Amino acid sequence: MTDLASPHRLDEARATLAAAMALHEQGDLEGAETGYRAVLAQGYRAAEVLPLLAGLLGRLSRAEDALVAWDQLLEIAPEDAVALHEKGLTLHWLNRTDEAIAALERANALDPDNPIAIGNLAVVLADAGRNLEAIQHFRRALALQPDNLHLRHQVRRLGSGAVPFWHIPMMNDAPRNDAFEAAIQAAIARKGTGARVLDIGAGSGLLSLMAARAGAERVVACEMEPLIAEMAQQIVAQNGYRDRITVHAKPSTELAIGAELDGPADILVSEILSSDLLTEKVLDTFEDAHRRLLAPDALVIPNAASAMGCLVASDTLADYAFVGEVSGFDLSAFAAFAPQRLPIHGTMTGWQRLSDDVELVRLDLTQKKHDATLARLRIPVTASGRAIGIVQWMHIDLWEGVTFDNHPDGYADGGWLQVLHSFPAPINVVAGEHLDIAVGHDRITLILWPLPAQPA
Repeated sequence: MTDLASPHRLDEARATLAAAMALHEQGDLEGAETGYRAVLAQGYRAAEVLPLLAGLLGRLSRAEDALVAWDQLLEIAPEDAVALHEKGLTLHWLNRTDEAIAALERANALDPDNPIAIGNLAVVLADAGRNLEAIQHFRRALALQPDNLHLRHQVRRLGSGAVPFWHIPMMNDAPRNDAFEAAIQAAIARKGTGARVLDIGAGSGLLSLMAARAGAERVVACEMEPLIAEMAQQIVAQNGYRDRITVHAKPSTELAIGAELDGPADILVSEILSSDLLTEKVLDTFEDAHRRLLAPDALVIPNAASAMGCLVASDTLADYAFVGEVSGFDLSAFAAFAPQRLPIHGTMTGWQRLSDDVELVRLDLTQKKHDATLARLRIPVTASGRAIGIVQWMHIDLWEGVTFDNHPDGYADGGWLQVLHSFPAPINVVAGEHLDIAVGHDRITLILWPLPAQPA
C-alpha cells in the first residue's frame, strides 16, 4: 500500500480521485475505472471508492469484476447492508441464485425496514420458484410502501400465476357445487358427524367447508400449491371453521396417519379430475390414499368418472391440429408436433358431430389399483364428414343418483372445458359405417387412436 503520510502523496491521491469522479460524471467509464483503480492502489479511501468502482463495472456489464469489488468492500465492512444488497443483485445477474438469496437475506437482516431491499429479495425468490416466500416479502415491502403500485402488481402477479385460469370459473359453477355438496351431505349422514373427512387438492377449501357445514367435526385438507393452501387457510378462518378444518400445504402423498391425520379417513372428497380426466395424476393419488390414508370401508367422492366423447368435424379446429400448404410451401410434416389434446369450449367453438355420444374410458375410483388399459372401440358414424378427432368431456358419479357432467351441448359455464383429441391426420367417414379406435389410458393420459378397419 502506498504511504499517504506525506502531504504530497495525499494530495496526489485526492487529485486522482477527483479526476476519476469527473470522468465518471462525464460518462467516460473506462477512464474513470483507470482512475479509481489508481486511487485504490494508493490506498486512499477504499471504502468509498470501491462502491463507485463496483457500480461503474456493473454499468459496463462486467458482473464478475463488479462482484470482486463488492467482495473487497465487504472484507473491509462485513456488515455493510448496501454492499450485501448489491452483491446479491450481482450474483442474481450471474445466475448464482442460491448465493444471491443468501446475500440479500443478510442485507435484509441488517436493514429490515428497507422496502427496496425486501422487494429485490422477493424478486429473486420468485425467480427461484419460491413463490410463497416471494409474495410474503412483497407484502412486507408493501406494508412499508402501501401506495407502491409496482409492489401491488407483483403481489397480484405471483398470486394469479400460481392459480390456473379455470380455478375461479370452477368455483362459480353452481351445478357442480350443488352436486358435490349433495354427495358430501349424504356421506356424512351415513357415516356420522364424527367421521374423519379427508379433502385432497383442497384449492379454496370449498369442499372442506361444505363438509364442515354438513356437520363434520374433523376435516383434514391438503393443497400442494403453498400460495393456494395459505389462501384456503385464510378462507376457512374467515368463514368460522378454523376449529374443524386443518389445511396442510403439501400433497396427499406426504400426509401420514399419526401425523396430519389422527386415524384413517372415513370419507374422501377430492376434485382433482382434469378436463381430460387423468392429467393431474388422479390414479396415483387415489391409489395412495386407499393404501395409506383411508379406512377399508371409506366412502369416496366422486366414486367413478367416465371420459365421454363423439367424432367431430371442424374446419376451425382443424387449423389448430393440422397444417398443409402454407404460402406455397408444403409444411405438412410439422403436424407431427401438433398437440394431441386441445382444450375447447363446446358451446363457443364451431364443430359438427359425426357420431352419437360414446363412453370412452371409465374409472372406478373406489378400486385400490388401476392398470393401464387399451381396447378396441367401434364407433358408429351418424354423419358423413372429415373427422379430425374426438371431442371429449367428463361424466362423474358422486353418490347414488348424484352425477355431474360437462356435456358440450349444455355446459356453458364453469372451469371444466372439453378437449379435442386430434387424430394424427383427418379421416373421411361415411354415415352408416363405423370407425374403430383404440381407447384406454397409460395411467396419466387418455389414449384415443384410430385403427385400421377390420376385415368383414
